[in-house]
Amino acid sequence: MSRTDRVVDAVTQMILDGELAPGGRLPVEAELAERLEVSRGSLREGVRALAVLGILESRQGDGTYVTSLAPSLLLRPVGLLVELQGAGQARHTHAVRRMLEAEAAAGAARRPDDAASRDAARAALDRAAAALAGPPDDGHDAFLEADVAFHAALAAWAGNPVLAALVDALAGRTTPHRRWRATTLPDADARAHEWHSQILTAVEDGRQDEARTLMQAHLLEVERSLP
Repeated sequence: MSRTDRVVDAVTQMILDGELAPGGRLPVEAELAERLEVSRGSLREGVRALAVLGILESRQGDGTYVTSLAPSLLLRPVGLLVELQGAGQARHTHAVRRMLEAEAAAGAARRPDDAASRDAARAALDRAAAALAGPPDDGHDAFLEADVAFHAALAAWAGNPVLAALVDALAGRTTPHRRWRATTLPDADARAHEWHSQILTAVEDGRQDEARTLMQAHLLEVERSLP
């Protein structure tokens, strides 16, 4: 095990043992390096690695702190999976996305009275409709932004922060795939909007199985159109 790995494992264990809590400050560099029996350089490399993972954050002039450890931070690196997928591999990621978002839609339908989530999803749908009604050259990017916001709103509506973070990590990085699909299939945006409208109606009415099935069908259509 490298010294950097030793730092990563030791700091992680300190968090798991409750010695460091979310928002807690790490011991000063010299003290922690001595305790872990590593050089300051190795300690800094380990801290940087933990920062990339969303576990630590360095504050200029104030030391290094444990983050909130929120799922949205810890699962953010999963998004790199989407960005690094080569030709012909995107479907694997979208297949996982389809399973997650289908359950998110069903979860949202179990909570149809969540007014804030309903308003966020409805606002995203309205922005998408406005983008579709505008000039094609100007409206596509606006539609993509509204599309991502709609899926994120439904995932948040389900009330499971881990699920919402996973959906954001996967779906939030698929804009290039969606842009490619829209330029290849002229009616792709309109079809997506129609699916979204049906899904939202099912969620608002509390029809869990229907919401799940509609989301699966919507994303399967997207998946099959990918190269």
